[in-house]
Order: sequence, then C-alpha cells, then structure tokens
Amino acid sequence: MQFTPPQKTFVAWSLIAVLLAGVLWLLAPVLTPFVVAAVLAYALTPLVDWLDDVGRGRIPRLLAVVLVELLFLVALLAILLLMVPIMAKELPLLREQLPLLLEGLNNSLKSWLAQWGIHITLNVASVKAFAVTHLSGNMEDIVGSVLASLKLGGSVALSLVGNAILIPVALFYLLMEWDHFVQQLRHLIPPRLRAATDSFMAEADAVLGQYLRGQLLVMLILAVFYSVGLGLFGLDLALPIGIFTGLAIFVPYLGFGVGMVLAALAGLLEFSAESGLGYTVAMVATVYGLGQVVESFFLTPRLVGERIGLHPLAVIFALLAFGQLFGFVGVLIALPVSAVLLVAARRIRTGYLSSRLYQG
Repeated sequence: MQFTPPQKTFVAWSLIAVLLAGVLWLLAPVLTPFVVAAVLAYALTPLVDWLDDVGRGRIPRLLAVVLVELLFLVALLAILLLMVPIMAKELPLLREQLPLLLEGLNNSLKSWLAQWGIHITLNVASVKAFAVTHLSGNMEDIVGSVLASLKLGGSVALSLVGNAILIPVALFYLLMEWDHFVQQLRHLIPPRLRAATDSFMAEADAVLGQYLRGQLLVMLILAVFYSVGLGLFGLDLALPIGIFTGLAIFVPYLGFGVGMVLAALAGLLEFSAESGLGYTVAMVATVYGLGQVVESFFLTPRLVGERIGLHPLAVIFALLAFGQLFGFVGVLIALPVSAVLLVAARRIRTGYLSSRLYQG
C-alpha cells in the first residue's frame, strides 16, 4: 500500500504523539514538579512581561522574575497560614473535648454492641493521657514534635521535600528563559508551517487565558460560598476554613477534601457538647455537598468550560479521563490540555469541511 505525502506526514505525527504520550505516562511521577513549574510559568510570564514593559527596560528581567516569584510564594504562604488560626483554636478544644467525645462514643458503642453480645471498652484514660501529654504544649512545641517524628528517609517525605525545592527552582529558570524556550521550539517547526502554527498557538493562548481567568473566578466564588455557608451554621472558624477551601480548589479534590476535614473537626469540637454529632454532620453535608454540586455541575462547566468552549459533560469527562491516565498531574492539566485539543479539533473540522473529501 502506497501512502501519499500528506498521509505519510499524518502517520509520522501520529506516531510521535503516541510515543510522547507513552513517555509522559511512564515518567509522570518524575515530571510532576516540572509540569507544575511549567503551568505556573505560563500563568506568571505575562506578569513578568508586564513589569518589563512598565519598567521600559530599566528593570532587569532577573529582578522582575524574582519579584513575581516572591509574590506568588507569599500568596501561597498566606493560604497555608490560614491554617494557623484554625490549629490555634482547634488544638485546645481538641485537648478538652477529645476525652469527652471518646467517653460518649464508648458508652454509645458499648450499649449498641451489648445488644449483639459483644463487649468492647475503649481505654479512654490512655487517650486522655495522650491528649494531655501531646496537646498541652504551644504551637512551636507541637510543630517541632511533628517535624522530629517525620522520617525524612521515607519516599513520600523525601518526594515532598524534593518537590518543594525543585518547583521554585524550575519555575525561576522557566520564567527567565520562557521566551527563549518558545523561540527554540518555534525554530524546530518547518518555515512553511510556521504561519499556521503561530495562528494555532495564538488561538490556544487565548483559550488558556480564558481558562485561567475562569478558574480564578471559581476560586473566589467558592471562597465566599464556603465562608458564608459555614458562618450561617455558626462556626467560629468559618472565615479561614471557607477561604482556604475555596482557594485550595485549584488543586482538584485535595483542597476540597482538606477543607471538609477541617470543617468537620472544627464543628465536632465546637458543637458536640451542645448540639451533638448530628449538627456537625448536617453542616458539613449541606455546605460541602452543595458546594461540590455547584462547583462540578455549574461553576466549573459554566465559568471555565464555556469560556474555553467545552461542553459541561466534556469538562467532567476530561477530569476523569486525565486523572485515570496520569493521576494527579493529569487532573491538574486536564482542562488546559483539553482546551488546546479543542483548538486543534476546530482546525481539523474546518479543514475537513473545506476539503474535496467532504464536498465530494
């Protein structure tokens, strides 16, 4: 069977795409910090370029990159510091309420299991001693104890520390050399294809910009929603927990899960003595259940999916498919990659409809 030149080109590019996808799938754990740094560099490069334009060349790019990366790290640190008032309030409550909660759980569990002929008793005294010993110190002592007990030789801890160092370093170099990297990749494209490629990349860049703006809008709306929702239930820590949950939504599933656990723990410690466990369950189920529904079926499809031209079902499918194939990295890049693929699909469709194959 003889292939025409266009068919040969299509087959060659298809093989390259399959090979690249296979390499990405095999090296996904290693590529995680570089992918995260590349996504951040793409999002932050316009700000660096804006500082260059404002400074009219008087501000060295090195200084602009350092300022932008420091601003980003400070913003990230501010989100993490939202945990401080949460922990500062919850730890004393945990020290006081944990033995009482466990004693109530012990009594309920004993009476329920006794109906089935099972006799089990929790050792509440040892738990109380543990709480007094480990939760009586100040925040510095607790943090020091946690860090001392962390086995840095473990693969998980080592990976976290390595990524925490590697991502800012990779981000710095990518921000410094972003335009150079783009130009180097552009030079690899045959000259006869550069005009079409530049047009494609400009359209993809516009779509990705819409995605980032839509995602930021979703985060802000959810931060307000969770803060107001938890506040209506009377939770004292509604504001820090709500803001943390909303902003951490940028990390799919993880931010939502951590926020829900914090809200459940805060509600359990604050309301259990007066309203019982049911009030906390109702609060978490109502606020976080409704928040997840609103985010998954309205905010993300409408404010992100529609902005980049993806149908709501396509958004849900992209998140699930990329997460299944590439894990956490896949979930992180699902919508940006889908936006680029959408631009490619539009170009292919336009070319097909204008071709002799379609028109007969």
